[in-house]
Amino acid sequence: MHHHWFVYILRCSDGTYYTGHAHNLEIRLKAHNAGKASKYTAPRRPVSLVYRESFASRSKAAKREYQIKKWNRAKKDALVRRVDFSQG
Repeated sequence: MHHHWFVYILRCSDGTYYTGHAHNLEIRLKAHNAGKASKYTAPRRPVSLVYRESFASRSKAAKREYQIKKWNRAKKDALVRRVDFSQG
């Protein structure tokens, strides 16, 4: 089974997190850093990818995004610490 959708967490320049979902993560990250993907991240650039999960469907990715967005900062920190993608 191919995974075509991603849930991702970005660390913004002010230290806050942004959680979203996308089909093409590379293009979405470039759009965030160009100020074109989100009103939240535009003034908080540059952003870096610190977490991602892959899913087989958009609906599953969206459900996971919604779940993570409800979490407090400490719980998001624990998730991000599991795998840090910010180094490339």
